[in-house]
Amino acid sequence: SGKSTFINMIPRLFDPIKGYVSIDDVNIKNFAIKDLREQIALVSQDVILFDTTIFKNISIANPKATKKEIIAASKKADAHNFIMDLKKSYGTLVGDRGLNLSGGERQKISIARALIKKPRILLLDEATSALDNDSETKVNKVLKKFSHNITTITIAHRISSIINADRILFFYKGKILADGKHERLFKLNEKYRRHFTG
Repeated sequence: SGKSTFINMIPRLFDPIKGYVSIDDVNIKNFAIKDLREQIALVSQDVILFDTTIFKNISIANPKATKKEIIAASKKADAHNFIMDLKKSYGTLVGDRGLNLSGGERQKISIARALIKKPRILLLDEATSALDNDSETKVNKVLKKFSHNITTITIAHRISSIINADRILFFYKGKILADGKHERLFKLNEKYRRHFTG
């Protein structure tokens, strides 16, 4: 429906053909790409990990972060316990694209990396899709608290991830079909209601 396309325009992974994207009423083309991206953290369904250690995969978002801060972020992302169960814990090599880890483990590392960056804009593209229900509940609580003072844009198919959002854009066949809070959309928009009730 265009949701990932929409979110990928914010860090300028590509630019719109028509119109423009603005932050605080400033066209993002007026910012240097490096400066723009330093303010943004992205947690995607398709996690990108580098063929190095878990520690380096997390700290790459904030090279000045201490070991204590990285462990704290990992705990918040529900990643610390599985990391400590690995033979070399934070020194474990994740393999090419993180192939030595499960999908859920890769996502938890990606969430820890976003937390350690302390961004002003947080982009969550199906960020908890590979997690089990218990982990998703824990991580969603952390993300809710973490995103209290930052702009957070969440792409989700599960209502639990977006129900408390200040604003929901409902995409349908490449268009924004509805815009508002969950209660209003659920009450007034039949397609939105059907999407979440089957």
